[in-house]
Parts: sequence; C-alpha cells; structure tokens
Amino acid sequence: MKQINLKLPDNLFLAAQRHVESFGFRNIQDLATESIREKVFEKNEYDETFSKEEIELVDSLISLSIKKRDLISEDELNKVLLD
Repeated sequence: MKQINLKLPDNLFLAAQRHVESFGFRNIQDLATESIREKVFEKNEYDETFSKEEIELVDSLISLSIKKRDLISEDELNKVLLD
C-alpha cells in the first residue's frame, strides 16, 4: 500500500467533509480512495480489489446465510455464484 499527500482547496475540502458525513464514509481518505477506484475501474464489470472490511462483511453474510439455512453449504453457494 502506498501513501500519498493530497491538497484540496478549502471549498472542496468542506464539500468532501459534508459528503463523508452524509454518506457514511469514515473520513475523507476513504472518500478519495472510493472516488479514485470508481474512476479507475469505471469500465470494468467490477473492481476485483476488496478491503479487509468488505471481505469480513461477505464472510459474515455467508456464515449468517448458512446458519439461517438460506444456504445449505459453501458448495451450494459456489454453485450459485459460478453458474
């Protein structure tokens, strides 16, 4: 992972801060990362990079689905996803 320094005009910084607060981003850095990701991967069907939090969310969803018997097994999930 690389770190960058980003300077923003005051009005853009304030607008970004409002956007962060309105749309549930943790901070402006996360907003910038997501914005860059959208631009860079705009023409792809999906972005193949996942954050640790996104992977944990998917794992939790799978586990909960199996526990609630919405899915029978990991094999069934793979069959649905790969078909």
